[in-house]
Amino acid sequence: MTKLGEFLAKKSVNKSQIARKTGLSKARINELTMTETAKLRLDEMYLIALSIDTDPAKMMLELCAHLELKETEE
Repeated sequence: MTKLGEFLAKKSVNKSQIARKTGLSKARINELTMTETAKLRLDEMYLIALSIDTDPAKMMLELCAHLELKETEE
C-alpha cells in the first residue's frame, strides 16, 4: 500500500466516491493507492484532498513527510 493508500485508509473514505468526485478513474485511484511505483501528480492530489474535505497542504505534508534534502558539501 502506498502513502496515499495509508492516508485514505486512516480517513476511512470510499475510493469509488473519490473517483466520482474527482473525475479520476477507479483504476487510477487503485494504482495510486496500491502500486508503490505510481507517481501522484499535484493536480490529482489536490482534487483528492478536496473530495475528502482535507486541506491539500496538510495532505501533502503527511504524504511527503519521509522526504529529505540531500546533504551537500560546500
